[in-house]
Amino acid sequence: MRKILLLGASGSIGSQSLDLLKADGKSFRLTAFSLGKRVEKVDEILTDFPSVERVCVQLEEDAERLAKKYPDILFYHGDEGLRQICLEADYDMAINALVGFSGLIPSLTVLSQDKILCLANKESLVVGGDLIKKALNGGKGKLYPIDSEHVALAKLINKAGIEHVERMIITASGGSFRDRKREELTDVTPEEALAHPTWKMGAKITIDCATMMNKGFEVIEAMHLFDFPAEKIDVLIHEESNIHSMLLLDDGSYLADISKPDMHGPIEWAIYEGKVDYQLYKAKDYHDFGPFHFRQFDPERYPAVGLCLEAYKKGGNMPAVLNAANEEAVYAFLAKKIPFLDIERLVSFALREAAFVTNPSLRDILRADGFARMFIRRIAG
Repeated sequence: MRKILLLGASGSIGSQSLDLLKADGKSFRLTAFSLGKRVEKVDEILTDFPSVERVCVQLEEDAERLAKKYPDILFYHGDEGLRQICLEADYDMAINALVGFSGLIPSLTVLSQDKILCLANKESLVVGGDLIKKALNGGKGKLYPIDSEHVALAKLINKAGIEHVERMIITASGGSFRDRKREELTDVTPEEALAHPTWKMGAKITIDCATMMNKGFEVIEAMHLFDFPAEKIDVLIHEESNIHSMLLLDDGSYLADISKPDMHGPIEWAIYEGKVDYQLYKAKDYHDFGPFHFRQFDPERYPAVGLCLEAYKKGGNMPAVLNAANEEAVYAFLAKKIPFLDIERLVSFALREAAFVTNPSLRDILRADGFARMFIRRIAG
């Protein structure tokens, strides 16, 4: 039985993780979890999982109130609470479903304890990929991705062998505005941007899908996870979101992972450490996989992907600047402080203005994150 720490229990990935943990009480025991301000979920989770011993919430006053209600449970709060629960909880496996930069230190803390990390937090690898790999190489921890694209790639590579892979193809829905030209995005609203055509996700990641910043993040993740060069990773628009990733093999054929756009499957693959049944599909051409619709990726239509590659290639602390600037710009758009197209403009501005650090420590990454956030907040107002 795996003892589980679930970080980000109230979000989309967290809720679906709870579904799977509840369905297999013989294999998993939830011992600790975190959530942000949605403390109304605490009662429900504790009812379903009486094995929980520790909980982290965002606000100190919520932690104090809940500690009085549940005197047998230890409560933490804030970012320091996330770090502490990763250090002090009794667990074998952590599911990191946190959103944003706040997921990095918990990821590093989990790996420093030689635990298994099931990672849905994109930012951990985007911002701290080198630190994550160093922690993996220097300890006994393991990492399993949860993103549907990277789970698909892991399955495909396991089947084909990395030595036979000519190109990786990461699919993208195109987001809420995939049927609009760039010049038609000047006055779009957050409500329109949040209407994703195929996936049900949180607000921040849904906006990242609309800009395709998330796809640039996923290319960076793939490079870190599979040690594969950027110039051999393609993005392909696939409207139905049934094909999660593909490989072009050295014999000219394509190998694909095909399933409905639902995250239960990728989470299941991660928490069972890849030991699940799955079916892959091979064809001479990816158009042969089914009656699906594809469009070639246009880098001018989606410049956010180029910003991600620019930050990755420059290296150092630039991915941290990229991520922090994007987070703040997305939240400014959601608060209706800036127009949609300003998200990319402000991220590009922050990348130009930030001081470059070649081999950043965690402290350097934290400084870069802080700079970019203050930079964007001053401009967005």
